[in-house]
Amino acid sequence: MTSSTTDTLATARRVILREAAGLTALADQLGDSFGAAVAMIMDAKGRVIVSGMGKSGHIARKIAATFASTGTPAQFVHPAEASHGDLGMVMRGDVVLVLSNSGETSELADIVAHTRRFAIPLIGVASRASSALLKAADVALVLPNVPEACDTGIVPSTSTTMALALGDALAIALMEHRQFTPEHFAVFHPGGKLGQRLMYVRDLMHTDMPLVPLATPMSEALLAISRAGFGVVGVTDAKGALAGIVTDGDLRRHMDGLLSHAADQVMTRGPRTVAPDALAETALALMQDRKITCLFVADPKGDGRPAGIIHIHDLLRAGVA
Repeated sequence: MTSSTTDTLATARRVILREAAGLTALADQLGDSFGAAVAMIMDAKGRVIVSGMGKSGHIARKIAATFASTGTPAQFVHPAEASHGDLGMVMRGDVVLVLSNSGETSELADIVAHTRRFAIPLIGVASRASSALLKAADVALVLPNVPEACDTGIVPSTSTTMALALGDALAIALMEHRQFTPEHFAVFHPGGKLGQRLMYVRDLMHTDMPLVPLATPMSEALLAISRAGFGVVGVTDAKGALAGIVTDGDLRRHMDGLLSHAADQVMTRGPRTVAPDALAETALALMQDRKITCLFVADPKGDGRPAGIIHIHDLLRAGVA
């Protein structure tokens, strides 16, 4: 390793450790004002308007996006654009969250004044409690006075990392207050790998299932297995409830005299099922845990009748597996 590489790694580690120290200081410093901010947002009938200039603006955009995707309606408003008409987006019923490391950013003056004029709750985030922003705010969230990650102290780094983490903390606290579930998350994330992993079993299951009654001769059960192509057949009782399944393993265990048996003599009783409203990821986990390739789908609160069947190939095609 050359000396230049060593120096580069030392710089990288110093930056990360300084930012980590800033996050630790932020966690230690949080107090009642954080709870007040969460309560203020929870009480809002409108949206959270998030604003900031420069690097704080980039952080504000991300915070607004995180809010919106976790059950808290939010929108980023650029402070300069707000001064040229976009203040019309900020209305009574909203809550405004403004970020500024110094708390003295001149471009924020109009949006802050707008909140004061129309009694719109304002949450300020800055590093100086005596700053104009935090003096004007209804709730002041003060960032710890810690150095930036660079030795010159001029590059927004530790301060923006803390602001981002504070935004995440607010979003997740709100999410937990709202009891926001992975199923809710799926509604806002239908695309990409995350959306695929959050699909529902009912979206992927087949309703044309291989099913035979208890007393079905195994010769007919084998035909049902072959026709469906799932490698299994479900066995139902007189009420149509799933009493068992016949798998490849069951066939091998009863190979001697197989065709002289009925389905209920060969089947595995009490098979594991998955609910139609379960996430597809849940079905995949069950299959991997049991080392099986398909599951019958049944409502756990229902009468035991199977509603469908899902195969691991369905999960693969959907991009879940």
